[in-house]
Amino acid sequence: MPATRRRRSTVDTANLCRVAALSAAVVTAAQTATAVVALRSGRRDYADAVWGPGLAAVAVTSALAGRGDARRRWALAAATSAWAARLERQMLGRLRGSDEEDPRYTEFLEGDSAKTVLGKVFLTQGLSQLLVSAPVQLAAASAVPRGRRRWLAPAGLAVMIAGGVVEALADHQKSEYSQRDKENRPDVLDTGLWGWSRHPNYFGDSLVWDGAWIAAAASAPGAWTLPAPAVMSYLLMFATGAKRTEKRMQDRPGYRAYQKRTAFFFPRPPKRT
Repeated sequence: MPATRRRRSTVDTANLCRVAALSAAVVTAAQTATAVVALRSGRRDYADAVWGPGLAAVAVTSALAGRGDARRRWALAAATSAWAARLERQMLGRLRGSDEEDPRYTEFLEGDSAKTVLGKVFLTQGLSQLLVSAPVQLAAASAVPRGRRRWLAPAGLAVMIAGGVVEALADHQKSEYSQRDKENRPDVLDTGLWGWSRHPNYFGDSLVWDGAWIAAAASAPGAWTLPAPAVMSYLLMFATGAKRTEKRMQDRPGYRAYQKRTAFFFPRPPKRT
C-alpha cells in the first residue's frame, strides 16, 4: 500500500461543465441584447452598462446550477451581485447624464464597421466576463475540503467586501469633489483615498476579484484560476482603466505634481514635496 494516498478532487467536473455552459449562454445573451441596442442608438458606450450585471448573472447562474458548497457559492453570488448593483447605478447615472457617446469609445472605434465593433467591444467583453468569473464558476461546482485550507473561503469573501467598500468610498469622494463649485475646489482631488492612490476606485475593484479567487482557492483546483484576477488587474491598470484615465488627465493643472507624490495604483502614504 503506498505511503500516501492520492487526494480526491473536490471538483465535480460534469457539474463544472454545466455551470460553464450556462454561464456562457447567459453572457452571450446579455452581450447580444446590449449590442443590438447600442448599435441601433449609436451609443456604443452602452457596453459599460452590461459589465456588472453580466458578472452578477454568471455568479447567480453558477450558484443555481452548481452542486458545490452551498454557503460559498451563494455568498459569492451575493457579494458579486451587491458589487454589480452599486456599479450599475453609477454607470446608468453617467450614461443617462449625457446625450453623447463616451469619447473613449468614439476614439477607440473611429471608422469601424458594426462587425468590427461587435468583435472589439462586445465579444471581447463577453470573453473577459467569462474569464474573470472563472473562480466563481469553479467554486460553484466544488466542495470545500476539511482542514486549514477551508478558511480561505471566508477570508476571500472578506477581501471582496473590503474591496467593494474601498471602491464605493473612492467613488463617493470623487462624486463629492465633482459636485463642488469649480471656483472653490482644488484642481486635483488629492484627499481621502485619493491622497494614497491615484486610482483607489480601480484598486478596490481589483480587490473584489482577488477575493473571489482566494475564496475559490479553498478548493485546491481553484488556485489554478489565478489568470482571472490577473487579467482583471491588467484591465483596470493598463487597458481600460487607470492608464487611459491618466492620459486624459495629463494636461490638467497640478496633475503632474500629483503623480509625483501619489502612488499610481497600490495605496501608500503620499510623498512629501
